[in-house]
Amino acid sequence: MNKFASQLYWNIVPKFIRKRILSWRLPLAIIKYYEGRPDRPSEDIQQALSYLKKNSLAIFPYDFQNEYRAGDIEVFEDMEKGMRYVFQEGKRLYFKKKWDRRKIRRVYNLLKKEQDIRSPHRYLTDEFRFEAGDVLVDVGAAEGNLALSVVEKASKLILFEADKDWIAPLQATFEPWRDKVTIVQKFVSDLTNETNTTLDDYLSLEQSAVFLKVDVEGAESRLLKGAKRILAEQTPLKLALCTYHKQEDEKTFSLLLNEKGFDFSTSEGFMIFYHDKNLKAPYFRRALLRAVKK
Repeated sequence: MNKFASQLYWNIVPKFIRKRILSWRLPLAIIKYYEGRPDRPSEDIQQALSYLKKNSLAIFPYDFQNEYRAGDIEVFEDMEKGMRYVFQEGKRLYFKKKWDRRKIRRVYNLLKKEQDIRSPHRYLTDEFRFEAGDVLVDVGAAEGNLALSVVEKASKLILFEADKDWIAPLQATFEPWRDKVTIVQKFVSDLTNETNTTLDDYLSLEQSAVFLKVDVEGAESRLLKGAKRILAEQTPLKLALCTYHKQEDEKTFSLLLNEKGFDFSTSEGFMIFYHDKNLKAPYFRRALLRAVKK
């Protein structure tokens, strides 16, 4: 499909029809690609291929994700705040005011899949932990599920979220801990102006350990350009850096972290990030890098 035809397809064909076409065509393309290769796929790729042969297309092509049911999630109403919420580990997690119960169930169900201990997208593991007294810098906080999971351990939390519709839910969620939570409504990038900031411009070097989570919908490379001082000089520093938004991110970011003196590893397993219009072979992408500088 040439560029013009591709643009026409995305502009004219309704989203639900595109999704149906994709859910049929993409698994076939992935299976055909690996069956046509002369080398034998690795064990984790074979596991993902086995899932695709038996199930419908999924961002996480593993059996664990079938254990989750959106219909099992209970959504509550806060009439005073005009927002709905779910309970996460006994704490209220609020969502956008315009979202109905069905969408909240669907989104929170995906969040639960993302942070399952078996998920490629899991930020924390038994070895890669958020310790008591750490400072959380959460870039791309959205609803704040990671921050809420560590809020009682953290000495301070800085939540960057540019979407104005998330600010009220974040304020409601973290109201009990407002003395140690700062919410910043800006993009984190490689320049500083009214709507953007760099990490180097915003953050001072911390004496305590910093846990930096970066999930910014494909803008990770620009954020890293604006974080040269933090990456070079902040110690101790842990970094959970998403690599699935673009094809070459894992390779590019690995080279950068190696230059900066980090010990790092990729998360286990793969994602099929079919939201990327430029998704192509080899199709499977590592979800994130977990990096440590002591």
